[in-house]
Amino acid sequence: MELEGKIIKVLEERSGTSARTGTPWKMQSFVLETPGQYPRRMVFEVFGEDKLTQMNIQEGQDLRVSFDIDAHEYQGRWYNSIRAWKVEPATGEPAPAPIAAAPGVAAPAAAPSAPAAEAPFGAEESTDDLPF
Repeated sequence: MELEGKIIKVLEERSGTSARTGTPWKMQSFVLETPGQYPRRMVFEVFGEDKLTQMNIQEGQDLRVSFDIDAHEYQGRWYNSIRAWKVEPATGEPAPAPIAAAPGVAAPAAAPSAPAAEAPFGAEESTDDLPF
């Protein structure tokens, strides 16, 4: 999924050591606000010191964030995780919504075009496509 907006808050970096593997980890969360009459906010996280360095996200930047949404259970409660996998400068255009059809199902047809303009009064209708 993709969302475009402005970084309005950079939260504290968190780090630790994995109990399972013993390797160190780092992550940081950011608040993105979408533009428009009714702005929405989303908190997303970037996991890994290498990605944090590469993305170099700063407050006030206009970005397009590509992310995955997942949920996990901990002690009987469920938590959402929104993790960015790509961050790039915003283009100012809304991200196109992908059209994916299920196997064996045709993609939706394009919207009908506007009706053709009527010929001026007294103009003859031609059946050929020659420009003269």
